Amino acid sequence: MTDKRYGGEIERMRAPQRVALMEMDRVLELALAGVTLKSLLDVGTGSGLWAEVFAQRGLTVTGVDVREDMLAAAQAFVPGATFKQGEMESLPFPDESFDLVFLGLVLHEATGLATALREMYRVANLRVVALEWPYEVGEMGPPQHHRLRAEDVLREARAAGYAQAEHIQLTHMALYRLDKRNLQPWCV
Repeated sequence: MTDKRYGGEIERMRAPQRVALMEMDRVLELALAGVTLKSLLDVGTGSGLWAEVFAQRGLTVTGVDVREDMLAAAQAFVPGATFKQGEMESLPFPDESFDLVFLGLVLHEATGLATALREMYRVANLRVVALEWPYEVGEMGPPQHHRLRAEDVLREARAAGYAQAEHIQLTHMALYRLDKRNLQPWCV
């Protein structure tokens, strides 16, 4: 609420930023649960909000975004992180480069869901976490025809090779937690 990027005026934020802040603690809890993580790739960095909170928790953060202006904004707020231009369907990193690949509200923007999930599987060592607007909600987020159905995401994740794929409905968002191997039982 007091973040200098937003001048403390949550009500004036765009909906994605406002909603992300409202559920940030729960998202972090679910993303980090059950595994020891050291490195993170933030796909679709936006203003750097998620990169910053993960860096504050001790993870080495790298960000990727298609927009240069977003990368510059993120770099300004997370100076210790590395940011590159790139797309989620063709990530400019070697295999298993990051313990966690995180997508904040951009999965629906993939030109091909199956391709994007396979690419994230390739660069993730342990887990992929994606936030997405629930398909059912009509007022915030992308238009209804751009939203992803949970069953489609989970089906494509299994086809991409993830050993565990889970959909968790949060208050305002859907969270997908995809693990490359069977780790330990999850707590929701």
